[in-house]
Amino acid sequence: MHPTDQRITTPVTADLLRGAVEVERTAHGVLPHRLPARARAQCADGRLAMAEAQPSGVRLAFRTRATVVELDARPTKRVYPGLPSRPDGVYDLLVDGRLAGQGGITGGDTVTMDMATGTAEHRPGPPGTLRFTGLPGHAKDVEIWLPHNETTELIALRTDAPVEPPADRGRRVWLHHGSSISQGSDAASPTTTWPALAASLGGVELVNLGFGGGALLDPFTARTMRDTPADLISVKIGVNLVNTDLMRLRAFGPAVHGFLDTLRDGHPTTPLLVVSPLLCPIHEDTPGPAAFDPAALAGGRLRFRATGDPAERAAGKLTLGAIREELARIVAQRAAHDPHLHVLDGRELYGEADHADLPLPDGLHPDAAAHRRIGERFAAVTFAASGPFAGPGGTARARERRTPGGVPVITTHG
Repeated sequence: MHPTDQRITTPVTADLLRGAVEVERTAHGVLPHRLPARARAQCADGRLAMAEAQPSGVRLAFRTRATVVELDARPTKRVYPGLPSRPDGVYDLLVDGRLAGQGGITGGDTVTMDMATGTAEHRPGPPGTLRFTGLPGHAKDVEIWLPHNETTELIALRTDAPVEPPADRGRRVWLHHGSSISQGSDAASPTTTWPALAASLGGVELVNLGFGGGALLDPFTARTMRDTPADLISVKIGVNLVNTDLMRLRAFGPAVHGFLDTLRDGHPTTPLLVVSPLLCPIHEDTPGPAAFDPAALAGGRLRFRATGDPAERAAGKLTLGAIREELARIVAQRAAHDPHLHVLDGRELYGEADHADLPLPDGLHPDAAAHRRIGERFAAVTFAASGPFAGPGGTARARERRTPGGVPVITTHG
């Protein structure tokens, strides 16, 4: 008999997943989503569809005595012709909260994306298996953090001992929304994105709604956050609005107010932190849109440049500097009646000195070392005794609606 025949197969269900907002049943398994079906139906942007299905912050969590854990999954790889091949997505294994292993899955589906035309071609591929061995035989909490930048259909979980959902540790739930930097951009692994690092240091459960190219003050995102139980909330606003050239200053202020109003409809007294943009020199004083640098692409490198004209600021075109000023004004105005609302200048997390030390490799996104610095600083500022996320806090509403693992998950059928 093959050793795997003696393993226990446990269906991957919502009670074993943390950090997902919704779980879609597929023909072969389940697909975690970070936006619910209703929100996905309200936006035809393929880039957002890809980003929200990439499970940044999503992890399998269970308690077991197993010494062997296997996960069958079908990843979706991205291919960019003319650029170096992207590495396989990384899975982080945590045992009792400590990193105990890493791995990847080859194969899977591929999406070939033409940078010039914006078209994409999807090709199906076979699933693969992730295997961890030599785990300690005592009862322990196990987490498998899924790749933050690779769509992952979960098919089967196998172990050499039974598994059960972990007990509720009573940790507060931190709900965060931001751009590709919050999703993880060029972080080394899913537990080293800056929000995951900050959550670990702050001792909270992360629900990460960071979407590459998708932090655009969309009403459906605000409603998703309104309806998601949380003890702490942060929204990082700015860079995507500039690099997509989505709106002007006249629309920006009311849109921010509307987004925050919706959050407060569901979380009236939850600590709410507005984070303005990190330093990004190409857009500090130059509006968008951002575009690929053709010279860099010709050399097989990915780099971005700002294509706007600084003179257009007078007509209301957004820059990061203008957004920081407006966010500070809006939060100051609202905080007069909302003592639980706070603002953090993103340059406190990554500013001029940091850029000199750890420049943005492609002009937009921090590298792995910068992610660590940003995460450590965010934790030091926000979870400190005097910070906006200090203390046990939380709202009764979040605690009452919380599932045993901390985050409710809706299951839909695809």
